[in-house]
Order: sequence, then C-alpha cells, then structure tokens
Amino acid sequence: MLLVESAQSMANRLEAICWDEAKDEIIEPLKGLSHVVVTMEKGRTSSIQEAHRLNSPYIINDERLKKTIIDEVGNKDTGPLDIRKLARAVFKHDAGAVLHGVFLEKVAGRLRLQRLLSSFVEAEGVETVTSGGVKLDRVDPTGDAAKGFGNVPFARTEFTAKRTVAYFNLDLATMRGYGLGEAAENLLIALALFKILRLLETGLRLRTACDFEAKSLRATRPSGIDLTQRESLLTELSQAMRSMIAECGFGEQPLKLNSK
Repeated sequence: MLLVESAQSMANRLEAICWDEAKDEIIEPLKGLSHVVVTMEKGRTSSIQEAHRLNSPYIINDERLKKTIIDEVGNKDTGPLDIRKLARAVFKHDAGAVLHGVFLEKVAGRLRLQRLLSSFVEAEGVETVTSGGVKLDRVDPTGDAAKGFGNVPFARTEFTAKRTVAYFNLDLATMRGYGLGEAAENLLIALALFKILRLLETGLRLRTACDFEAKSLRATRPSGIDLTQRESLLTELSQAMRSMIAECGFGEQPLKLNSK
C-alpha cells in the first residue's frame, strides 16, 4: 500500500481547483461565495489559497476580522462553546473553511471545526521502478559539481500500482449539527460535489510524473446515487451554484483586507 495524497493535501487541492490562477480570483461558477482576499505590499492571497484558510496569519491577524469572529462566537475562552455560532461565523466569512475544517487557534485554542469533506488517494499492489541518468556538461565534464559544473549522475525512484483509488467522504451528520439552515446545507452539499467532480475532471495532475485520469466514480453510501454521468452532473452543478450562493445572502464578496 502507498498513501499517494494525504487528507491535508487533498483539502488544499479541492480548494485550489476553485481558484482561477490566470485571473487571480475565484472561478466564475462560484462568484459570490464567501471568502477573504488580502492585499499586501508584495502581492495578494486569499482564504481559498492559504493552507490554513481563515487562520492564515495574513488573514486572521486583521483586528477587525478577529473582533467580528469573537463577537459572533461569544465566550471564546471559557464556558460552554456553542459550535453552531462558530460554524455560522466561519460560514459567513469563508464557506470553504466549513467544508474543509479550520482551527482558529490564533483567536482561541478551542475554536476548531473538523473536516466535513475529507479525502485521500491510496494505491494498492505497489512496486518501485528505479531509473537514473546524468546531467551532462558539454564544456567541462570534470568541473566542480558543487558550483553547477561537470557531469552529475542521479538516481530516481518511482512507483507503480495495480490499483489507485481516491476516497471522498462528506460528514452530513456533523454538518446538520451546525444548524446553518436549509439553504446553507444545500449549498455545502452541492459545493462538496462540485469540488469532487471538478477535481476529477481537471485537477488530477498531482505532481511531475503523477498524472491521473478518473476511470469510474461510485457512491457507496447512501446507496442508489448514480454518479456515472459525472460530466453532465458537473455542468448542472456549475449552472446551479450561483443561485444557491445567492440564497445564502453572503452580500458583497470577497471580503477585502489589507495587510502589511
């Protein structure tokens, strides 16, 4: 067995396919979805691109945002914590962080939402493939390799597998326990499916020499869900997302912050 992609990495990949790198903004079907964009002296980043989402130091250190979350959560440090208030506060500012989980330890050590959408990629029947080569120096084969000169031999180890499977799980029970309401729940379910299907269509080049193509998609629970027509389903979701986002009343998006 081989763990090809961890839950943490898959969460970041599921977020990444929602960002248009060429335009440096959220992709068209998800326009209006809550997220945070930060402008800094040396460029921009967003809660979708940051590995820790809202808890990124470029985002959560904004005092106004931090105060807003504290006010919405209430007793952040002591007393019974109402996880529903925390979920509503996070959903308002970054819906993706509700799906993928967030630990707002920069606000308070107990403000944590677990992953609703989790995933990993696993390979079975793994064998190693060893290869090698040499970097050739046409001018001075005996030059100092430490300085970039000379012929430099190298070895490379890759993996093959009889079967590679990507697993996805959406925790509906925990999601419903947040009490976000029907419109928010419908959006989170649709957003999770959208992310999964879009990743399978466009995001399986995980790294150099690791480029997958989805052969089949099957739902094991609940039974009876037909995902065989995933391309048409992705098209339908893409067309429906804007209206579902509008129903949640996020207001003007993204939330824009400035950071030094």
